[in-house]
Amino acid sequence: MTTTTYPLHTALSLATSGVPVLPLRRGKVPFGNCPSCADNACGGRPNMKTAGPCRCPGVCHAWAAATTETAVIVSPPWLAAWRQAVCVGYHPGGAGLTVVDLDDAAAVAWARTALPATRTVPTTRGEHWIYRGAMTSRNAVRPGVDIKSTMAYARYLGPGTGAMANLPDAVRILAVKRPSTLRSAPPAVTVPAGSGGGECRHRTPAYLDRGIAMAEERITEARSAVHTTVYRTFLAVLSVHGRCGCLTDAHVARLFTAAQAKGESPRHCTDAWANARTRLGL
Repeated sequence: MTTTTYPLHTALSLATSGVPVLPLRRGKVPFGNCPSCADNACGGRPNMKTAGPCRCPGVCHAWAAATTETAVIVSPPWLAAWRQAVCVGYHPGGAGLTVVDLDDAAAVAWARTALPATRTVPTTRGEHWIYRGAMTSRNAVRPGVDIKSTMAYARYLGPGTGAMANLPDAVRILAVKRPSTLRSAPPAVTVPAGSGGGECRHRTPAYLDRGIAMAEERITEARSAVHTTVYRTFLAVLSVHGRCGCLTDAHVARLFTAAQAKGESPRHCTDAWANARTRLGL
């Protein structure tokens, strides 16, 4: 029995051991919100930043959908999702765990010299190092290294090997934000201003805000091909606003937030943004 062939069986086994689980669809991302929960109109689930519990029976709100309740896991809406699922996701923080996601061989080599040994699980290109204890999640804490714990999900890839160590300060300190660092967003756009000589029309707040709002709406309303929609939306925004220096970290964060609400990971957002800039020569 493998986690990819029998995701529901694996999910039930994890849930009975106290690990909150959720199905992951193609692309290894959570299922999108149902119409009632689109754009968090329902108010969100418990423990989310938005107020009020969501009463939707579906698999909505990404990591916040993770549960240990077997009755929920085998309910009709969830069973429909499991039939389409490609693997099992879980909420590490909900199980009192932290996953240090090492994305490549270089990151693994760094961890072996910088972090205490703990339980490890092989991934496609690197390893998951799992520690006992929860903390704030943060992506791209260093090249090829993400931290997944509270308010995040990780892919279940098996029990791993080695004894699980307590969460060390060496990992906690990685999540401390530097002063000028914006979570889940790429570096500030610093492209040359237009050469027209006059005041840039994009600096008119209404013009720029309307463009960002339309981009958010386009991402939010995507019902399929979310990856493609996000990339094309980023490309459209940058093609209009990317060469005059008008975009700020706050604008980029709004786009990333909309994309992540549709199930995109921070890394996917960063990659899509970088690819769009490369295509436009920014």
